[in-house]
Amino acid sequence: MFPTTFPEPRLFSPGVDTPGLRWGLLAPGWIADLFVSAAHAHTDQRFVAVASRSAERASAFASKHGITRSYDSYEQLVDDPDVDVVYIAAPQSEHLALGQLAIAAGKHTLIEKPIATTPDEARILVAAARSAGVLLMEALWSRYLPQAAVVRALLDDGVLGEIRGVAADHGQAIPDYPRHRLHRRDLGGGALLDLGIYPVQLDSMVLGAPTSVTAIGGLLDTGVDAYSTLVLGHGGMVQSTLTTTLLVRTPSTAVIAGTEARIEMDGSFYMPTSFRVVGNDEHGSLVWNDPTGVTSMAGLSWEASALARFVGEGRTESPVHTLDETISILETLDEARRQLDAAG
Repeated sequence: MFPTTFPEPRLFSPGVDTPGLRWGLLAPGWIADLFVSAAHAHTDQRFVAVASRSAERASAFASKHGITRSYDSYEQLVDDPDVDVVYIAAPQSEHLALGQLAIAAGKHTLIEKPIATTPDEARILVAAARSAGVLLMEALWSRYLPQAAVVRALLDDGVLGEIRGVAADHGQAIPDYPRHRLHRRDLGGGALLDLGIYPVQLDSMVLGAPTSVTAIGGLLDTGVDAYSTLVLGHGGMVQSTLTTTLLVRTPSTAVIAGTEARIEMDGSFYMPTSFRVVGNDEHGSLVWNDPTGVTSMAGLSWEASALARFVGEGRTESPVHTLDETISILETLDEARRQLDAAG
């Protein structure tokens, strides 16, 4: 039966079974600036230390955000006994080494997406975290947004019927060619790892790991993937189509299609946004708007509260984005990149 109201799932709200943790930041940059600002404005989490290879950069970042300690080496920060959790915001080419450093120091660790550049690197990090008994989490903020919790509840309730596929896109016009990190293979660049991960993670959240991956697209002359379309098979009559590009800005919308109804997510679907449930007979429609008032990049705050809640619950991974799924998503992206590289 078509729903008349939306479920009210438990959100990752600050102060709700969520301890206030002391955070340290490795590699301040634009995403770190947004994350720290969001965490300080909308959560009980506080950054107490920041480290950069540049003492001046670390000091300037600390001054801007009211952080008491700044270091000019990553080792100093992870050895700080007053740091409970380390957030790694360096380019993905550095995630493996910095993740190992933080985990070896016994710190809970949040690593910007993608958690690593390959599935094998991710497996190394996961094995290290499990051995150390610390929480490891990929900073895939979309999973912790209010709309994601509502969508998961709708799927669990069977509102859409049998899911037949996901259609999603994410495209950004990335400037400064060829110096931008997404244009550089040595920094783990390319559209798929940085942008395509959003459509792929949505498909994974809804349908799990694909049974087949088919990718077509093109490369920049720097060797990174510039654009691609992925067709993911999930067995039976289930197929998803996902697109990504770093050449142009696209609507970045998404559809989850079922035999009874579909969810249409407005752009940008991976950020705080609205969506509607539409009956397949087109007569029923129900619109959800985020009631929290946390908009745009301030939505990064939800994953900070989520991590703290998981730590408070004694968890060593996210229950809504497990480490096994983190590896699985990288396997899908890796296979797509392999096909694009082979095609030249």
